Amino acid sequence: MEYKDYYKILGIQKSASADEIKKAFRKMAVKYHPDKNPDNKEAEAKFKEINEANEVLGNVEKKKQYDELGPNWQRQYQGGGQGAQRGSGFQGQYGASEGNGDFSDFFEQFFGGRSAGQRQNKVKRKGQDYESEMTLSFEDAYRGGAHVITVDEQQIRMTFKPGVKEGQKLRIKGKGGAGRNGGENGDLFLTLHLAAHPKFKVEEENILQDLHIDIFTSLLGGKKEIETPSGKLNLTIPSGTPFNKILRLKGKGMPHYGKSDVFGDMIVKVQIDLPNELDDEEKKLLKKWQELHLIKQKQ
Repeated sequence: MEYKDYYKILGIQKSASADEIKKAFRKMAVKYHPDKNPDNKEAEAKFKEINEANEVLGNVEKKKQYDELGPNWQRQYQGGGQGAQRGSGFQGQYGASEGNGDFSDFFEQFFGGRSAGQRQNKVKRKGQDYESEMTLSFEDAYRGGAHVITVDEQQIRMTFKPGVKEGQKLRIKGKGGAGRNGGENGDLFLTLHLAAHPKFKVEEENILQDLHIDIFTSLLGGKKEIETPSGKLNLTIPSGTPFNKILRLKGKGMPHYGKSDVFGDMIVKVQIDLPNELDDEEKKLLKKWQELHLIKQKQ
């Protein structure tokens, strides 16, 4: 019986973490995948060996058993006689007739539920699920559109609906790892992020932005041009508008995901810009204004 060093097969150390095992498997699986190596029996055998190694090392319980048995498993498994049957080996459980199988057969029996002397059909196994991330521009999140992403050297064309949110997760069925024994492929879980915009900040379906006005517009009111994703418009500033005043523009926010005709609001926070320097004439006028204001307060 040949002992297979699954760590060596994946090109990793025994101390490798779960993430390191997963990365090593993905890298080698892409390299030896049958789709990339048609009619290559050597690559096909290597691909099966890689999947076998990942099935064991990628499973906590299986990996624990594998590490505990180690290279001495072969000797323990093949040991004969009553002493072996009463010992800690597995000879007594599976019987000597199983001794001419390979190491893979042992794990299928031990973990796959096959009883002694029985061989059931191999269980279909779903492929490994993959996870990835993608950053979209504000414009793409607002309008939607198509993009091509690359996962494990595979190009996947995706269409995004308008109204994508920060941290939103999408499931792309069948775009994960290849299934085993006729099982379906795994899925790809894609986490979306929104790139920063120089003016807009997105919170759920609302868009926030600061609007800077001068002190005269704040006191007297007026019009101020403002930018929205659907175009520029003139916003009316009421007289006496204070610092940090919130103005709400209905329907000028982000579209609701899956409901492109329903929009959130734009939330505008007013910022008042004061002049940095005043000339002599401006100071005289400001002084006169102050005196008038004090007189009015005393009346």
